[in-house]
Amino acid sequence: MAENTDVIVVGGGYAGVMAANRLTRRDDVTVTLINPRPAFVERIRLHQLVAGSDDAVVDFTEVLAEGVRLVVDTVTRIDAAERTVTLADGGSVGYDYLIYAVGSGSADPQVPGAAEFAHPIAGLEEAERLRQVVAAAPATAAVTVVGAGPTGIETAAELAEEGRAVTLVCGGVLGPYLHPRGRRSVAKRLAALGVTVVDGPDTKVTAVTRDSVRLGGGRELPSEVTIWTAGFGVPDLAVRSGLSTDALGRLLTDETLTSVDDTRVVAAGDSAAPSGLPFRMSCQAAGPLGAQAAETVLSRIAAQEPTPVDVGFTGQCISLGRRVGVFQFAHKDDTARKLYIGGGLGGKIKEFVCKHTIKQLADEASKPGSFAWRKDDKRRQVLEAGRGAAQAAAERTA
Repeated sequence: MAENTDVIVVGGGYAGVMAANRLTRRDDVTVTLINPRPAFVERIRLHQLVAGSDDAVVDFTEVLAEGVRLVVDTVTRIDAAERTVTLADGGSVGYDYLIYAVGSGSADPQVPGAAEFAHPIAGLEEAERLRQVVAAAPATAAVTVVGAGPTGIETAAELAEEGRAVTLVCGGVLGPYLHPRGRRSVAKRLAALGVTVVDGPDTKVTAVTRDSVRLGGGRELPSEVTIWTAGFGVPDLAVRSGLSTDALGRLLTDETLTSVDDTRVVAAGDSAAPSGLPFRMSCQAAGPLGAQAAETVLSRIAAQEPTPVDVGFTGQCISLGRRVGVFQFAHKDDTARKLYIGGGLGGKIKEFVCKHTIKQLADEASKPGSFAWRKDDKRRQVLEAGRGAAQAAAERTA
């Protein structure tokens, strides 16, 4: 009889669920998914939760393969030497392989007053608390959204569509990822919704108080509800467990997503830093990275050499209220193209993407190995160029 292999997946987000489902391709693999919540969180809908148009959760029975054991708890430490994880309830679980998919969350704001008076939105509990704050605020309350990435733009648009007086503080350019053409489309829609966009020089927030937001140029904006979407961080589980990480705390891996410290630990999603060159934090990358992390583990079980990570991007999709959006097309290396789709069609594409992302997980649960993704042939060139530059620098200083 073949020996059974125990695999733990830490984290039940887009990457973790994809990895857990794909691991069920082998009958001799026992998969345990450890997640702090009993339901799957649609992070790309958290701005809708804040505005009250969606609860942003899906039952795990809809996206997780039947053969995966779900443990609702939090991993507090990974003991790579003993191949065990310690849980918050005091228990422990052993493993043969571990997939590290703890995802990302709100970054610790370094701006004075932000941690005390601004409301983050990156996690379910944060968004639920913010929903209560928004619901309790007067209809005329000044709402300030800090951060002009997709989350900030979507939150500002969603609340403005509900009739809120919203100011979006960019700290620089509106939608940094976007091509100028796509950016103009977003700006036009936000203006139509009545959102005041504060962008350009001297728009970085220097302080947050109970009722205001202060900017670098000395300007002070009244704000009864301040929402913080500027930047993301990752849990410090890898750091606390003595594993090598990058400066942000993402697990350092090789190009097969295998930890540089231990071949039994593989990373996926926002918490992975392959070759110190991580992919953009997004569900668009999380699915493929989860699938590839599973393939790395399956290859090692089969005594085969894992293949290098290969993820190509299609673009960035941003909702601008419930019926309007923009889809910014991108090259496979994740740089924006001139082409974009806006308006009502852009909104329909965004909603399709949200629903299709859940469908991809469900399809992988029912037919493991079926998920396919876009590839990028430029990553290896970038890595080789970086190694060449590093070698040349070393030779110059030798």
